[in-house]
Amino acid sequence: MIVKPSADSVLAGAQEAAKKGPPPVHLWNPPFCGDLDMRIARDGTWFYLGTPIGRPSLVKLFSSILKREDGKYFLVTPVEKVGIVVDDAPFVAVDFERTGAGQDQTLTFITHVGDRTTAGPERPIRVVRDPHTGEPSPYVLVRADLEALIDRKSFYRLVDLGAHEPVNGESWFGLWSAGRFFPFMPSSELAA
Repeated sequence: MIVKPSADSVLAGAQEAAKKGPPPVHLWNPPFCGDLDMRIARDGTWFYLGTPIGRPSLVKLFSSILKREDGKYFLVTPVEKVGIVVDDAPFVAVDFERTGAGQDQTLTFITHVGDRTTAGPERPIRVVRDPHTGEPSPYVLVRADLEALIDRKSFYRLVDLGAHEPVNGESWFGLWSAGRFFPFMPSSELAA
């Protein structure tokens, strides 16, 4: 008999794992149990069976057992793995804190589920530009191949902290954090 995955069974596994601290999802490799009708929208809203999940504590718990493998997203517990859909990035960086300035600054991002991640060599910032409109979509790595889309208000604040630096013989506009420069776009494109 095949048992269809349910949010309740995944939730129970997540609650049990959370009792011992942050779940070590990187160590878990349970069998795939099928897909769950769960989706994370681009704005960070989680949906189950087409309905938004309104309890932030539940979203935070589910987000703690999220894993990405081969470009696909899963909720994992020690005993099951279920596929979910992620429209863009699973997290949204809704704010950041800055210490220092210039090349000595450090940027720590806060996600909509309360994760904190400091951009640097291990947690890069990257910007993808829409090929048709040129509109930037900035991301920061949160954990284990899971990124946060940096929200628009935070990105505008980041742009004010930007600098022009040489990269491969060309001037680029970007940001410093934790001793690393993250180029966003050639400086020449800003002047255009």
